[in-house]
Amino acid sequence: MKRFLVSALCLIAAATFAANGADREHQLKVYNWADYIDEDLIDEFEQWYEEQTGEPVEVIYQLFDINEVMLSKIEKGHEDFDVVCPSEYIIERMLRADLLLPIDRDFGSTPDYTVNVAPFMNDFLSQVDGNGKDANDYAVPYMWGTVGITYNSDHVTPEEVSTWDVLKDPKFEGKVLMKEAFRDVYTTFNIALNRERIDRGETTVEELSYDASPESIARVEAYLNEMKPNIAGWEADFGKEMMTKEKAWLNLTWSGDAQWAIEEAEAVGVSLDYAVPEDGSIVWFDGWVIPKYAKNVQAARYFINFMCLPENALRNMDVIGYVSAIGGDEILSAMADDAQYAPIDASYFFGEAGKGACLNPIMYPDASIMEYCGMMHDRGTEELLAMWSRVKGDNANSFTWLIVGAIAVLAVLAFVLGGRSKKGRHSRRAARR
Repeated sequence: MKRFLVSALCLIAAATFAANGADREHQLKVYNWADYIDEDLIDEFEQWYEEQTGEPVEVIYQLFDINEVMLSKIEKGHEDFDVVCPSEYIIERMLRADLLLPIDRDFGSTPDYTVNVAPFMNDFLSQVDGNGKDANDYAVPYMWGTVGITYNSDHVTPEEVSTWDVLKDPKFEGKVLMKEAFRDVYTTFNIALNRERIDRGETTVEELSYDASPESIARVEAYLNEMKPNIAGWEADFGKEMMTKEKAWLNLTWSGDAQWAIEEAEAVGVSLDYAVPEDGSIVWFDGWVIPKYAKNVQAARYFINFMCLPENALRNMDVIGYVSAIGGDEILSAMADDAQYAPIDASYFFGEAGKGACLNPIMYPDASIMEYCGMMHDRGTEELLAMWSRVKGDNANSFTWLIVGAIAVLAVLAFVLGGRSKKGRHSRRAARR
C-alpha cells in the first residue's frame, strides 16, 4: 500500500510538472517598468496574438523600478522573462554579457511594424557599445526623452535656462533640485562643458558621450561643486511635487517628469515650463529586448511588434506621458497642434514632414537643441559613483536619504509582488536609473 501511494504521488507530480510545462509554452512573461504601458493593451495583445498565430497566450506582467534589479534577476538568477524593457546603458551591459537573443523580424503574414521606429532612434541604438554586436539586431526602442530643466517661469526666464550655468547662479540659492541620477548628470555636463570644443571641431557629442576619463570626471565634479550652495535636495522622484508646491524653482530632470509637473502645476495655478539648455544634454531611451533565458521567444517577438503599431504607440503615450520611439505620418498628425504650439524643426524624428511642425517642444525639442544631445554609456560606473558621493557629501540631507530609502523599499515590494497594477494617467517611475 505504501509503495502504491508513493507511485501515485510520483505520477501526480509528473503530471503537474508536465501541465506546468505546457502552460509555460503559452505564457509570455513581460518584465517592465511600473506605470509604463496602457495596460488595456496587454489583454488586447492576447487576442491579437491568437488571431495572428492561431495559438493562445497568457501574459504574465511583472514590474520593476530599478534597472539593476531587473538585470540581477536575469544575469544571476537566470529568470526566464521573455521580454524586458531596460534602459540604453543596461542594453549595452546585457549585450556585452551575452544576455540577449537577436530579434527575428519575420512575422509571416503579419506585417513587421518595428519599421515604424523613427530612424533617429535606431541611430542612437547604433551607438550602443555591444562589443561588436549591432544593438539594432537585439533591441527595439520603446520610449525616449531628454534631460533638461523644469523651471518656475514666474521666477526664472527662458534666457536664464538656455544654459546650465543657471543652476549655479547665486540668486537661486536653495531653489535648485538635482536629479538623483549620476550617469545622466555626468554625461549631460560633460557635453555641455565642451560645447565650444564641439563647435571648433575638436571633439564630437558622440565622443564625449563615451568619455569617462579622470580629467572629465574632475571637471564635472568641479562644476557640480559650484552649484552645490544652490542645491536644496537630490531627488529621485519628489522633485515634481516640490516644483508644483513652489518649494523649488529649478529642477534638473527628465522631460517626462517635466510634462507631468507642468500639467499638475497648471491645475493649482503654478506656472512651470521645461527647457533643454543650448549648451548640450542627452537623450535617454528604453527598449524591448529578449533575454537569453526566454522560454517563449515567438510570443516575445510578436509582443514587441504589437507595441510598434502607431495606434498602440499613441495610446501608450497618452497613458504614461512619455514619448514613443515610433515615428511616421500617423504619429505626427496626432501630435501636431498649430493652435497650441509654435512651429519647430522636428525633421530629425519625422523627416521632411517634421520641418515647421507645430509640436510640443518638451516632447520633441527643436533640431538645433537635439544636435548637441548625446546618450549615456556603461562606462566608469565606480569612478562616477565615487565622484557623485564626494559632491553630495553632507548636502545629501536626511530627508533626501529618507526618500531614497522609501523608493528602494517600494522597488523591492514591486519586485516581490509583481503583477498588474492599474494606475492613473501620468504616474511616474520612481527611479529610472
